[in-house]
Amino acid sequence: MSAELVFRQALESLPLVAILRGLKPTEAVAVGQALWRSGWRMLEVPVNSPDPLQSIALLARALPQALVGAGTVLSGLQVREVHQAGGRLIVSPHFDPDVLSTALKLGLVCLPGVFTPTEAFGALQLGASGLKLFPAEACTPAVLKAMRAVLPPAAVVLPVGGIQLQHLAGWRQAGASGLGIGSAVYRPGQSALEVERQAQGWAQAWATSTPLQA
Repeated sequence: MSAELVFRQALESLPLVAILRGLKPTEAVAVGQALWRSGWRMLEVPVNSPDPLQSIALLARALPQALVGAGTVLSGLQVREVHQAGGRLIVSPHFDPDVLSTALKLGLVCLPGVFTPTEAFGALQLGASGLKLFPAEACTPAVLKAMRAVLPPAAVVLPVGGIQLQHLAGWRQAGASGLGIGSAVYRPGQSALEVERQAQGWAQAWATSTPLQA
């Protein structure tokens, strides 16, 4: 199954991306399985984590139906390394045409970071699978709603950065297609049981929230 198809299915199922910053290879499979049991289908290991390529490889083998990949990807070289490790998801904090084009050539899902309509339209025109609205701490749901009024209706927009459970409803009502969640679902040293409990809370909150009304 192509990475893009897995991405689309994940968006329909539970469009939350687990940002596993600081994940160690020794805990990768247990944490990944806890997230999978909770309905999460997209897992991102930032490249500034300990031995991220090994964690990505372990997760990709353990969860072949999930969309596993890397975050904080800054170069085409890193994209190729993630691909070689079995990753199928590339997430960046910025919009870099080289990162995007390299990912697309390899058949990977790419979510470049954007903060303005100019960046958003530029990334979409080059074929981005979706947009990472980052940093969400410096933005508001009202800004996203305004951007939604001009972006193509089918554009996937995922706010990322400092989002807590109490923020979920506001972002979804403003038009978020999903969210990227970091420390609110995983912190280094947490047990898989703790991660599963938190992940279930997020999944339930998404399922009961209300999307933007057209």
